[in-house]
Amino acid sequence: MNAFLVIAALPLDRTLATPLFRQLYAAMKTAILDGSLAPGTQLPPTRAFCALLPVSRQTVLNAYALLMAEGYLAGAVGKGTFVSHAVPVPVAQARPARPGLLRPLSSRGQGVVTAMETVAFHRSPLRAFRVGMPRIDHFPFDVWNRLEARRWRRPDHRFGYGDPAGFLPLRELLCVYLQASRGVRCTPQQIVITSGSQQALFLLSTILLAPGDAAWMESPGYRGASATLRAAGAQVFPVPVDGEGLDVAYGAAHCPHAKLAYVTPSHQLPLGVSMSLPRRLALLDWAARHKAWVVEDDYDSEYRYTGAPLASLQSQDRAGCVIYVGTLSKVLFPGLRLGYMVAPPALAEALVQAKAVVDRHTAIVPQMALADFIAEGHFARHIRRTRDSNAGRRDVLLRGLARELDDQLYCGPADSGLELCAYFRGTHDEDTVSRGGLERGIELRPLGHYADPCASAACATPAGLLLGFAALAADEINDGLRVLGQLLHGR
Repeated sequence: MNAFLVIAALPLDRTLATPLFRQLYAAMKTAILDGSLAPGTQLPPTRAFCALLPVSRQTVLNAYALLMAEGYLAGAVGKGTFVSHAVPVPVAQARPARPGLLRPLSSRGQGVVTAMETVAFHRSPLRAFRVGMPRIDHFPFDVWNRLEARRWRRPDHRFGYGDPAGFLPLRELLCVYLQASRGVRCTPQQIVITSGSQQALFLLSTILLAPGDAAWMESPGYRGASATLRAAGAQVFPVPVDGEGLDVAYGAAHCPHAKLAYVTPSHQLPLGVSMSLPRRLALLDWAARHKAWVVEDDYDSEYRYTGAPLASLQSQDRAGCVIYVGTLSKVLFPGLRLGYMVAPPALAEALVQAKAVVDRHTAIVPQMALADFIAEGHFARHIRRTRDSNAGRRDVLLRGLARELDDQLYCGPADSGLELCAYFRGTHDEDTVSRGGLERGIELRPLGHYADPCASAACATPAGLLLGFAALAADEINDGLRVLGQLLHGR
């Protein structure tokens, strides 16, 4: 195409805030890349250019200078200005490819991008009975803002690239906290700070399992964990959960040579049961004998409403096979994206190096602010305050269920966590009830959502719902229960 015609048609809009030379630069670059101005095309002298477009010569000179600096134009005084031959012809002549012609993902890549397809995400404003959510407005954001601002005002060398393991003062404080509250046996050198527990689970699945290795997964269980196992190419083996937690004997009988077991022993998701001592000892014995890893996901142990928090599984490990994974999403707020792993000493350095590959290190200022938040006592006060608040909301939900829906639902364990599981007394269909709830403005998570699609009949559990309560005010809980009562009573 004639260069003069192309230039005369370049779109410029004087009403925009973007300077004209920037608009001209962008329009010419687009024309070069789409082939309208082909490699080797001579451009008009700047004065002639100004006659084609009503712009100043300085505007043209500035645009030419940017394009030359980036390699799109070439030229010299007395010879003229040309579209650079360094712009490859295939790029200049490229046309949008049809979807069928796109290069396919690798099999591993396909596994990664499809692994989370069935995991539910929160995509709307908060409503009853959203699961996995703390009450965000209870968090002292004014305190957090002050702590972060103090760090921003005093930047130092630690604002550069840091230790992939995380901010050392934070790891030291977490070490003290975990020893006191969960009985975790560790040193700061065993702790790795991650961008949420999901990153921790991905790292562990990736470096501990080879493609094809078997891994035990609770069923029903946390789909985000099974997603990371599948993304790593593992063969996920669903193991049933009963009133004592993971059925270790079933796993040992049907998949004895698994390389890893994922468990939530303190508060099983979604059933809410705690793993009994005989099951814990059996799991640790199996792992030690088969040289397998156990990933203990302790996602909400801070919120236990009857008695002291249970001791961690890691505290009972004598073979160095348990990796303890924790998150601050349920204690502080999910958007913070801070979690951690406590690794056996022999594994810690490998996890640090793996963390460095993924994102070098977690953002430093939130780690610094959290260290100050803990050191100044805000963390302990916040946990006490939210535990009391959550216990009150749990009581509202339990009383409401007894009052409105005792003939329709019965509850599972309700001594800890941010939600409780309620089973149908009748023959309601989970998915139908869930869809009906959304139509009436409430979220009802079916227990079937947590079942592994490849699980055997041994993993079947009664139909029911997981009902979140921690993020809701008392009137929101009661309003939601009235809607749920109407739905289950067919009104």
